[in-house]
Amino acid sequence: MDCPACHHTLSPVEAGSVSVDVCKDGCGGIWFSWMELQRFDEPKDAGDALLGFTRQPGVTVDPGPLHCPQCADKIQLKRHFFSAKRDVTVDECPECGGYWLDPGELGTIRTDFETHEDRRAAADAVFQDTFGGQLAAEHAETEEQLARAHKVANMFRFICPSYYIPGQQQWGAF
Repeated sequence: MDCPACHHTLSPVEAGSVSVDVCKDGCGGIWFSWMELQRFDEPKDAGDALLGFTRQPGVTVDPGPLHCPQCADKIQLKRHFFSAKRDVTVDECPECGGYWLDPGELGTIRTDFETHEDRRAAADAVFQDTFGGQLAAEHAETEEQLARAHKVANMFRFICPSYYIPGQQQWGAF
């Protein structure tokens, strides 16, 4: 497997019971296959062996879009923030779910949050701050619309009692 950043050959490195691919002779990046990064993203995890890789002198990194080293179709990796703190941007394959981390990014990820629950709580807080008021307003409006629809349906029961059979009309049932 070739490095998506500098195109050197990735080398397998054992960390705990997991084998990840590292660009030892090149840029020092790490490839985590699907769900492997979650085994090393907390300080208590056994990923200390992966923290010391750095870019070798003279190695140039491709500035263009990175492509998945694992997928046969060379899917373009999508760049996004790893957590709500927005300290680290990672490259993720939308096809296989693997992650590419540049040197030093794993160390920053490991110091962001103590546990997965802390990371999830921070993400929930950001989501609530960003969309909470809007979602509450949409919910209230939807509840109001539903109440009006029930009133209209009840009126039809009294206007056309023989015609109204719940769920049998083509024009809709409430």
